[in-house]
Amino acid sequence: MNQRNRAWKAPVLFALCLLPFAAVGGWCTGSYSLASFPEELHQSVLAQAGGAMPLYFLTAIQSAMLAFVCGAVGYVLSRAVGLMRPLGLKKDKLLPTLWVTLGCGAFFSLDYWTFGRWLPQVRESYESGLLTRRLDNWLSSTLYGGIIEEVLLRLFLMSLVAFLIWKLFFRNCNREEIPQGVFIAANILCALLFAAGHLPATVAMFGALTPLVVVRCFLLNGGLGLAFGWLYRRYGIQYAMMGHAGAHVGSKLVWLMLT
Repeated sequence: MNQRNRAWKAPVLFALCLLPFAAVGGWCTGSYSLASFPEELHQSVLAQAGGAMPLYFLTAIQSAMLAFVCGAVGYVLSRAVGLMRPLGLKKDKLLPTLWVTLGCGAFFSLDYWTFGRWLPQVRESYESGLLTRRLDNWLSSTLYGGIIEEVLLRLFLMSLVAFLIWKLFFRNCNREEIPQGVFIAANILCALLFAAGHLPATVAMFGALTPLVVVRCFLLNGGLGLAFGWLYRRYGIQYAMMGHAGAHVGSKLVWLMLT
């Protein structure tokens, strides 16, 4: 019993450390999402939630609960498949992480000048300042997007998928012998799921899913998800978090200066 308790001590402590980031990120996500809704949907959501403050509390609590459960379980799964690394930062891993971060930020920032040419809603969202001049959006992107989404999608889901593939198809291999293809497949699948998870927000923004809108959703979110999954697989979850949050910050700075 004591050994089992010790095995869960580090995962639970890790999950507890996530709670402040999850709560603030969830609150800001609720605030920013409400502001981005069309007026009719805005009023409908307020009526169902009983006001703005209850909505923000709900998103904060939901975010914290997800982060705690997925953080603790994801830690265990990551450790089981050999993806968990020491949580400190090492100089030799910071430079490649920086290059990935800059590349992802530059790629994401092109959204305004590419898809924004054909999708008025994209162009208007940048020109209105909704994505660049609201503090809640910056905090939502860096705290919820950069930290909590990586816990949910990479630490938990990618580790879970890798664990299942390992046990279903490579059960005779021990942890050190798991083929790298297992982690590559898990990364691809989770990147696709990460992109698909943005479809409800995409529908709310555009009103319908056209081929161009779907391509944009999967190219931006799925492509970046692959990069963050690579950072997680290669260096550890903390570097995936840095890459994700940094890409948001970098792209927002570009939009802030040039739009």
